Formats: sequence, structure tokens, C-alpha cells
Amino acid sequence: MARETGGSAADGNGFDTSRRRFLGSSGLVALGAAIGGGLPLSRNGIGIPEAHAQAAAPAAAKGPQYLKFPGKHEGLVVLGEKPLVAETPESLLDDDTTPIEKFYIRNNGQIPEETKDPDAWKITIDGEVNNKIEITLGELKSKYKAVTRRMVLECGGNGRAGFSPPARGNQWTNGGAGCAEWTGVPLADLLKKAGLKPSAKYTAHYAADLHLSGDASKPTISRGVRLEKAMDPNTLIVWAMNGKPLPNIHGGPVRLVVPGWAGSASQKWLTRITIRDKEHDGPGMTEFSYRLAIKPMVPGGKADPANFRILESMPVRSIITNPANGAKFAAGTKELKLRGASWAGDLTVRQVDVSTDFGANWQRTTLEKPKNKYDWQRWTATIKLPSDGYFEIWARATDSRGAMQPHQAGFWNPQGYGGNAMHRIAVLVG
Repeated sequence: MARETGGSAADGNGFDTSRRRFLGSSGLVALGAAIGGGLPLSRNGIGIPEAHAQAAAPAAAKGPQYLKFPGKHEGLVVLGEKPLVAETPESLLDDDTTPIEKFYIRNNGQIPEETKDPDAWKITIDGEVNNKIEITLGELKSKYKAVTRRMVLECGGNGRAGFSPPARGNQWTNGGAGCAEWTGVPLADLLKKAGLKPSAKYTAHYAADLHLSGDASKPTISRGVRLEKAMDPNTLIVWAMNGKPLPNIHGGPVRLVVPGWAGSASQKWLTRITIRDKEHDGPGMTEFSYRLAIKPMVPGGKADPANFRILESMPVRSIITNPANGAKFAAGTKELKLRGASWAGDLTVRQVDVSTDFGANWQRTTLEKPKNKYDWQRWTATIKLPSDGYFEIWARATDSRGAMQPHQAGFWNPQGYGGNAMHRIAVLVG
């Protein structure tokens, strides 16, 4: 599924001929250029992006592992193979709508075989309802009105690589996110049809993927959401992605999309939704899984499960999608055109600012409006450069309630959720 190389990833970002990747002899240089995420720091400890820190990089450093999977872009970076997990470098997220080939991959169990008859796939709605529903995908398509929304799907651990000391789990930089066009029906339509009992409080999601152990009696992951979120008209049961049948690797033939919240709630290969009279306690819902500390804890300290709450709306985040980390520009270049994306969970983005002098001064970008709720907001800016040389470009977003991205990932927790440090890239002129 994957291949390992010390070279740079295919950039795919439309650079003109005056640009090229700045690559020294070290694999760390390629690593910084390919990932660039939450600013992996050079080993000299002073905060230089690895893309240009060749003087401090050990010669034998190992480069990233790139994905090799049918239908997927070979620039995706593999974070885990069992289960398969791969993130998308920020420079590959430069499209308004993320192409399927560039969309990140997150699995918890074994990838099921692709079904030969998608329309026969059955979904059950049961639990605290008046009328249990069993419906095939074909019936869902024919009996309910479909909607299409462009919405961000983001892994709950996105930004985890920014925590110090390191937190457990796949070390996502910013690439555990994408924004696709999803087609399906609101989950609320089925819940209304089933008739919710007064006792209904929470959903529990189940799927067809097999546990990594091979034990069919164990759910790989079974998360849920508060009923209020389940009834959001943008929480969808989907069967199409960017106008095409939902690919198997992304949960096809049918999955949930619960926008704005951790992607783990958006169950792939959906088979059943049980309505519960209390908070769901399936795998992925207890102890420290997808939870944040209520009272801030000492980084690396012993965690108390009683001090944790469920991660719901994801924090504000912005990324620079063009240029890529590690880009080199011709001598005499006096300005750069920047592009990026920003999003804020259940909220919207108020503004995005960029800096070229390590945060001493900030410049407001031009921020586009979302196509619909939960769409990401693209931004552009033109920055002036005073001379040739090394520059870092920093980007920070502010959400509609005034919360701004921090300089570094804070509020440490054992499994590294909520890390949304500002994105920083390095470029070289001349």
C-alpha cells in the first residue's frame, strides 16, 4: 500500500517555472517540504522549519513514507499501515473542492471488501424510537430528497504532531482534513420517520469494518453524538462524494457525515444507528478517546478520566496551500501570492492574517464566504518581500467568536486532540 522514499512529494500545486523545491542533501529537508504541517522543528531546537534547516539536520534522517493505493494521489503521507492512515500535505489541499484522490484516509479496523450491490446495503435505525426502520440504500435514494453540501471532514487528531511531549496516536500535522461535495439525506429525516421517544438523547453508530483482531464481535469504533447534532440538517447519510459513488476506502457505499465535529463520528460503512437514552459508551467514547481536559493538565502528566469531556466542535484552523513549504523563488522576487483555506468546526472564520516577520506584524487576507454552512473558507493575500533570503510565512485564523489560533499546540492531553497551532512554512528567495 505504501512506498518509502527520501525524495520530495509530487507538489501538484501549479507552481510557475520560477519556483522549485529547495532540497539539500538531508531527508529532513524533503520531509519538511512534503509535510510542512504544524512546523516540525529542526534538531537545533530554535524553531526553524525543517524545509530549510539542512545545516542542523543529521545526514541519515529518514524521509516520509508515501501512499501507494489505487485511486489515491501518491503525494499523500502514510502515518500508519495497520490500520491504514494517510494525510494530505497542505499544498495538495489547494483545490476549492478536495478531489477524491487527494482526500485523507483514516481507518480504525480492516478495510471491508467493496460491495457488489450497493443499493441492497441495509441501514437500521433502532433504540429509543417508536418505529424501527430497516431501509436499503436503494430505498433511501428513492424515498427521500437528496441534498448536496460541500463540507469539511476533519480527523479529531488533526494537529497532534504539534504537542510536546508527543501525544499518543497518528502524528497528524494539518493533513487530516478535506472538503468534499457530499450527497445524501439528512439523518434528521429518518429520525423523524422513526419517531423519537422522549427518552432519546444520543446516537450510537455501527459499521461493517472488521476489528483489527479479526474478532467479528468487536466493533472497530462506535461513536455517537448528542441528539441536537444528529438533528442538524447538515448531518447527512451520504452515498456520493464529488458527484461520484462513495468510494469504498471512504466508507462506501454509505456513511455518515457529521460536519464540524471529529471525523470519527462520521461512521464509514454505516450499518446501524441506535438511539440511546444516555451518552453512548462504545469504543472510542470513553476514558481519553476523543476527549479534552476540563481542568488543564501538566503536559505529559498523569490524566484523570473524570477530568475529561467529549471533543465536539473542532477548533479554528488555517493552512497555507500555495506556495508549499520548501519552495524556492528566483532572485529578485519582490512579492508572493498566497492561497489557503480556513475552517472552524461548528463556527465560521472571521478573519485570517499572515506574517512574514515571525509574528511581529500581521497582514489581513481576503477571506471568501463559505458556499454553505460547514464549507471551508478560502483566502488569498499578496505579500511584499524586502530582499532575497530565507522567510517564514505564518498564517492564523480567528473564528466567529473571537478565538484565534495559538502559536503552539496547547492544553495537552494524552491522545493529542485540539492541537491547532498556526501553520508556518519556509520559502527561500534567490
